Amino acid sequence: MMINYNRLFKTLTDRGIKKMDLKNAAGIGTSTLAKLSHNQPVAMEVMVRICSVLNCNIGDIMDIIPDKMDSIAACYTQILKEELLPSVGCTEPNTLAFAAAKAREILGALPDRCVVELSGNMFKNTKSVAVPNTGGMKGVYAAVAAGLIAGKAGSGLEVLADITEGQRTELKEYIDSHYIEIVLREQVGTLYVSLYARAGGESARVTIDGGHLHIVGIEKNDEIIFEAEREEELKSQSKYYLLNIEDIVQYANTVDLGELRPLLERQADYNRAIAEEGLAGDWGANVGKSILATFGNGIQFRAAAAAAAGCDARMGGCGMPVIIMSGSGNQGLAVSLPVITYADEIKCPKDELYRALIAANLATVHQKTSIGKLSAFCGAVSASCAAAAGVAYLLGGDYEIISHTIVNALAIVSGIVCDGAKPSCAGKIGVAVLTGLLGYNLFAEMNQQFYGGDGILSQGVDKTISNVGDMASKGMRETDIEIIKIMTENC
Repeated sequence: MMINYNRLFKTLTDRGIKKMDLKNAAGIGTSTLAKLSHNQPVAMEVMVRICSVLNCNIGDIMDIIPDKMDSIAACYTQILKEELLPSVGCTEPNTLAFAAAKAREILGALPDRCVVELSGNMFKNTKSVAVPNTGGMKGVYAAVAAGLIAGKAGSGLEVLADITEGQRTELKEYIDSHYIEIVLREQVGTLYVSLYARAGGESARVTIDGGHLHIVGIEKNDEIIFEAEREEELKSQSKYYLLNIEDIVQYANTVDLGELRPLLERQADYNRAIAEEGLAGDWGANVGKSILATFGNGIQFRAAAAAAAGCDARMGGCGMPVIIMSGSGNQGLAVSLPVITYADEIKCPKDELYRALIAANLATVHQKTSIGKLSAFCGAVSASCAAAAGVAYLLGGDYEIISHTIVNALAIVSGIVCDGAKPSCAGKIGVAVLTGLLGYNLFAEMNQQFYGGDGILSQGVDKTISNVGDMASKGMRETDIEIIKIMTENC
């Protein structure tokens, strides 16, 4: 069963009473008003005071209805468990390192030669980003060599977390003295990698597709020793198509935080720590520092600076872990750090932060489901719009405010392209976060909105998200091809 206060807010609208007027007349606190906005339980004493102010019965201001969320909630919980993963460094180089480490494990020896077949998108997001703990080395060769020399496949996306100084010297020597061939493959998935390794008369091949750690095939001496079942993969993906903003907000309001709390606490701790490092150290283009130096210390600029600074450090090769979202560390930083910054500002209880992070995380996944993990559409846009939705939730915004926040933001900033992982990603994150917060302020503070029928917007937040997904996954295919062509010509 769940509580719903739609009757209360309809009554207020019909009578022309503002929420803050009710708050003052009934003598209730800001946190209680936020609970009412999010359909969360409040004390019976509060309900009696509200009824007294409105001269009505409890049944006139609330409903207790059967909870349709049970099966949906189980899917949403599983999505968060699958998506909130730690990563040291950019996820695409990590995938190459993971495949290399796994191939060496299967081979049982350091390869004499390797052939790396990969999608254009994998190349795009590996070419210009520093591979963590390698002393600033960049690109496919560095990622593969680091995986072969020092990678621990059992550590997943933290495969390169423990490279020693001696191993850094060894991997440089390996690149200089061993054959690594790079082959760009067409007509494959965007997350496709197939790494062939040979040592003497022995060979191994590891193929990844559809997910950064999703091994679909392993061969030893040209014999298949593992092949993923397609039916199970499709079954796992189906739950993502249950996502919609209304249910996401309801889930964030009502889910038992018990098993999610450690994941969300880790997200807040890890991502806050690397943002602090990005602001303290000299990483990338120092975009986070530049935002504060240029615009000042207002909360919205601190929120954007934190997300950008985390990206500065990550793109600069910092070996600190981040919690990724929808397969991307930059998206993980962009979606979480603005919410965390606002939570720190208002000193809210941790559980309120965690519920806001739930809403923001799932709003990111919802957008990325229709776009795809990798495309020509900048994922920082999706994550930053979702971060603004998380801030809206944290500040007591209901479904209406959260929906308009996302739509307003997408109306403004949905034209940023992805041209690979690199230091300038921090600038894109900073711009997108500020735009997301503008989308929130437009509606929540100024009662302004962009309407369905304007450009790619449709009536309804989920339809607009679908439109952006179509534009990114279908309309921008040729853009993606051209971006990859330019990048390969610039090698």
